[in-house]
Amino acid sequence: MAKSAKTLVDRELIQELSKLLDETGLTEIEIEQDGQRIRVARGAAAAPTVVVPARAMPAAIPQPVGESAAAPLDPAKHPGVVTSPMVGTAYAAPEPGAKPFVEIGSKVKAGETLLIVEAMKTMNQIPAPRGGTVIQILFEDGQPVEFGEPLVIIE
Repeated sequence: MAKSAKTLVDRELIQELSKLLDETGLTEIEIEQDGQRIRVARGAAAAPTVVVPARAMPAAIPQPVGESAAAPLDPAKHPGVVTSPMVGTAYAAPEPGAKPFVEIGSKVKAGETLLIVEAMKTMNQIPAPRGGTVIQILFEDGQPVEFGEPLVIIE
């Protein structure tokens, strides 16, 4: 029976899932078919390096309590923050070399495209949830983003 358990593992599928991890920037993929579950994950070393500075920043902010500018420095708590609805790669423009959708100081209307997040080779336009002025852009063009990561602040 141990031999049949080994034959159930589809090496090609695992290799394809590994390639998909590379292409999408994801850290883990899990699928289930016919009662068999396969999970492919990369070492999460990259995720903490992204998350640790973000967590270290808010810890440093409360120390200077008297500063009124402390709120804009913590993007996650800003009322106008637009967060990533998915894991993927963020792009500021519709194509390489094109003008960005928004820049700091841009006036936007509700529903206007702010950026694109590519996930699994699908380009997802991220709309402005409300109208206002873009005061901060918190992502680098072409860089991976995580679900819930602050991307843009609109006031």
